[in-house]
Order: sequence, then C-alpha cells, then structure tokens
Amino acid sequence: MRPTVRMRRVTVASAAVALALAGCGGGKDFANNPRPPVPLQLTGVITQEKVTISPNKVGAGPVVITVSNQSGQKRMLSLDGNGIQEDVGPINPLDTAELQKTLKPGRYTVAAGSEAATKRSIRPATLLIGKERPSASDKVLLP
Repeated sequence: MRPTVRMRRVTVASAAVALALAGCGGGKDFANNPRPPVPLQLTGVITQEKVTISPNKVGAGPVVITVSNQSGQKRMLSLDGNGIQEDVGPINPLDTAELQKTLKPGRYTVAAGSEAATKRSIRPATLLIGKERPSASDKVLLP
C-alpha cells in the first residue's frame, strides 16, 4: 500500500471517530434529580366496628393503601387530612379497593361510610405521616 492511501484512510477514520464522539453528550445538561421514595404498601380492613390501617405510622412519600371490606355492607373509603380528600368506592362486601396518594407530613383520617344511614358509625383509622423517606435513587429494579 502506498503511504498516501494509508494516510488518507487514517485521516478518514480519525474524522469518523471525532464525529462520533462529538455526537455523544452534546446538548442540554442532564438534570440528575433524586427519585421519589419507594411507594409503601399499606393494608387495611373495614369491619363493622372500625377501620384499621397497618402500619399506621410511616414517613412522607407515595403510599398505596389496599383495604378489604369485611363489614357486610357496601362502603365508601375516604382519606382526609393536610389538604387532601380522596374517596374510593363503593367497596362491595368481601372485596378490596386501592387508594394511591403521595402524602406530606401530618395526621390523616381513613374513614368508611355507607350510602344508607346506620345506627352506629364505624370508628375511623388515624394515619400518622412523619418526615420524608429517603430517595429511591440507590434502589435497583424499580420501574
């Protein structure tokens, strides 16, 4: 091979590598904001006497509350507190419902009501939300 052909190939290859590297990482800077905390799964049950949520003390962040209706009647479920009012239902007897919300620190009430008037009211559950949980940035295999 002649030296000029070899030099031309080296120059073309160098230019191709330079173009490829120039295309990587260009443009706007990536904002590496921390991810929100991992959603916590809370469980609950509605009985004829009361609503129970477990655990009832967690840190602030996203929560998923799954509640089973064991009261024998259709029930509405409501989450109330700190400027949030979220309702789900009606929940049929022996059925479940799910309520998803990102909660800030404070005290929340989880109550069950019915469409028909009842003699006794069901005692609501209290959910205490503390300081924010740590970021999920270091957790793997999350969506």
